[in-house]
Amino acid sequence: MNILIVYAHPEPQSINGALFRAAEAQLTADGHVVKTTDLYKMRFDPISDRLNFTSVHNPLYFKQQLEEIYATGANTFAELIRIEQEKVEWCDLMIWQFPLWWFSVPAILKGWVDRVFAMGRFYKTGYFYETGVFKGKKALLSITTGSPADAYLKDGLQGDLDGILKPIHRGILGFTGFSVLRPHVVYGPVRNSKEENAAEINNWKERLSNISEESPVNVGRY
Repeated sequence: MNILIVYAHPEPQSINGALFRAAEAQLTADGHVVKTTDLYKMRFDPISDRLNFTSVHNPLYFKQQLEEIYATGANTFAELIRIEQEKVEWCDLMIWQFPLWWFSVPAILKGWVDRVFAMGRFYKTGYFYETGVFKGKKALLSITTGSPADAYLKDGLQGDLDGILKPIHRGILGFTGFSVLRPHVVYGPVRNSKEENAAEINNWKERLSNISEESPVNVGRY
């Protein structure tokens, strides 16, 4: 498979960094073709504005979706945005590696979505959810949390993790046509021993060894 890993963590020595490197190594060793986007290393600018484009349709009033539609037809996306769009279009499986911050993705990853997932190119009238542009592709969230596993149950402190992730699973990935795989979660790694986190990394590598065989989960509607 062609696999894109989008990595969003500021510390390379974190377990997120270790999971990112382990995924790239394992998937490559298994014969997959892997491309990566390391957002902090790139110092990716999350601000979405006219700089997404080399020229704009309306210089007097910025309406991002209308400019995205224009750029899709005129091929006027900025080079950085175009490169990232082509990576998403190229892949069969997209993996996001990130820490769960404020029940969501880090701002740098949300900004990547805001800038890269353009109307007219990644979604348009009649092409979303089951008929989405990326129908046939798969997506997988690999995340770490600050709290232990029992905090993410329906009656836990933080509440049901599936509900927390639904805006990402359904509102971004499902909306653009991706089939969503079961999220991979390392709970509270800061509280783990080195041996426990090493075991978590091995669990991730073992899962990835069979990733081609996995079936999507149902992310449903609200």
